Amino acid sequence: MSIEIKISEKRVPYKIAMLYLNKRVEEVKNGTNNELLWILEHPTTYTAGISFSKKEIIDKNIKIVRSNRGGKITLHNPGQKIIYFVVDLNKRKKDIRKLISSIEKSIIQFLKIYKIQAKNDKKNIGIWVKDKKIAAIGIRVSRWVAYHGCSINISNNLNQYLKIIPCGLNNKKVTSLYKLTSVKPEKFEKNLANIFIKNINNI
Repeated sequence: MSIEIKISEKRVPYKIAMLYLNKRVEEVKNGTNNELLWILEHPTTYTAGISFSKKEIIDKNIKIVRSNRGGKITLHNPGQKIIYFVVDLNKRKKDIRKLISSIEKSIIQFLKIYKIQAKNDKKNIGIWVKDKKIAAIGIRVSRWVAYHGCSINISNNLNQYLKIIPCGLNNKKVTSLYKLTSVKPEKFEKNLANIFIKNINNI
């Protein structure tokens, strides 16, 4: 199964990324294009999933962009890597839980390269280092084509999370690879993509 790997060096505005992603979803449904794994960064953007509440907005001056992904409100900003995908589960096991597990496993394996011991949490979706969240996951499935993806905090400004209750978890804090290790990795995107491809193809 052929999954196209796309890595964007320049930051991509959220709405433009969504237009591209949604177009690819329709193409995969129709069998006219390959599946996709896309790694990029967004300019500072607050997005709200389908289950968000206005109570999660602390700073009422920020602009919220609505999204059709699962989940609540979250932040995308420079230094955070987004991994979007379009995966056809018709060609694999039609098991959303297995897909989420493959995403969780990929993030954990990537962080282990930098000696970060991360874990998933059955109660709170995402990836955690002790009691701090380092990666968020939000997906949507249409006709067994899964899309959207996850975000990993690499070296982004964590103070911008103070304007929201991220993912609805007001008693949890966020962290990043840089905060934990003082390392700002470079040119790691290809390796990250390969980890994801390997795990997705095992679904």
